[in-house]
Amino acid sequence: MPGPATWTYPTAIRFGAGRIDELAEACARAGIARPLFVTDPGLRDLPITRAALDTLEAAGLKPGLFSEVKPNPTDANVAAGLAALRAGGHDGVVAFGGGSALDCGKVVAFMKDQSRPLWDFEDIGDWWTRADPAGIAPVVAVPTTAGTGSEVGRAGVITNLSTRTKKVIFHPGMLPAQVILDPALTVGLPPALTAGTGMDAFAHCLEAYAAPTYHPMAEGIAVEGMRLVQENLVRAYRDGSDLDARGNMLAAAAMGATAFQKGLGAIHALSHPVGALYDTHHGLTNAVFMPYVLDFNREALWDKIDRLSAWLGLEDGFSGFLDFVLRLRRDLGIPHTLDRIGVDSSRFEEMAAMAVVDPTAGGNPRGLTEADALDLYQRAMDGRLG
Repeated sequence: MPGPATWTYPTAIRFGAGRIDELAEACARAGIARPLFVTDPGLRDLPITRAALDTLEAAGLKPGLFSEVKPNPTDANVAAGLAALRAGGHDGVVAFGGGSALDCGKVVAFMKDQSRPLWDFEDIGDWWTRADPAGIAPVVAVPTTAGTGSEVGRAGVITNLSTRTKKVIFHPGMLPAQVILDPALTVGLPPALTAGTGMDAFAHCLEAYAAPTYHPMAEGIAVEGMRLVQENLVRAYRDGSDLDARGNMLAAAAMGATAFQKGLGAIHALSHPVGALYDTHHGLTNAVFMPYVLDFNREALWDKIDRLSAWLGLEDGFSGFLDFVLRLRRDLGIPHTLDRIGVDSSRFEEMAAMAVVDPTAGGNPRGLTEADALDLYQRAMDGRLG
């Protein structure tokens, strides 16, 4: 497998099998002596979680444990985590798990000593400047899935329960101080979750690449991230013990989240309302929408996708790339239509209105109107391309 290596872009990243053994040292580097260990209910009692906690305790750290995190974390989860952080006198967070646990843990750490309510820090304009940087606790992030790349992100996606909408909370100080990418922690991930999270990483890379903003560094990272997914996701799906494939997928996930500072687009804009209203898996939902959004953006992306196809060794430019995406979805057992993930058409108009105001919509290479979003929802329900 690749590595071991130590990366410092965009933050300090410890990459390689077995590097979870360095968790206590990573906490010390981040200035954390009493971490709140934030994870989800499915991971709480697993051996990998117990081993990580034992590592902290053996080093004399005093971790607390918080696992009240939903698959799409909510403001109630953040409030409960914040209460646990303050009650336990914790000075930082170890965020351990998939994107949900990482997002929740980062936002809990961010809110540690803020005096304003959570929604005052939504990713709108310069709202992030409202926060007191001194009130943000440090985070060590340890992903156990290769998907969101939240471990290298400066934001967390939280569902507002009162409005049933997903909100992005952003601040540069939310970037974890230390990251551990240990592919051994992802070995037990079931194939379906390997597929869904891996397609989330691919969606991040693809939409970052397609976004019209100028950021050649992010664009280059996105292209290489897609190559890693192309060569490793199906391998990891078919053989979960393949550490080489698992390691490369962890790298691709971190690359996707590093790249999407360039922008995201309609895949995410359409997906967020579905996740908020139907509580679907985010990466799986992105994967369902991917070919329909690609087809919608066709005229705006001819040249870029031609270049991308050449890099990935695909023939026939845009059509070849679209065929690759459809084939990848089939190989991973990704449903082709929305009804297969429990979504019906009764709320399409509501979701279309939500999609166009989602902060990711503005990064789409083609303008997204409410009528466009409604049509895309219907196409994804019917399975219509072209």
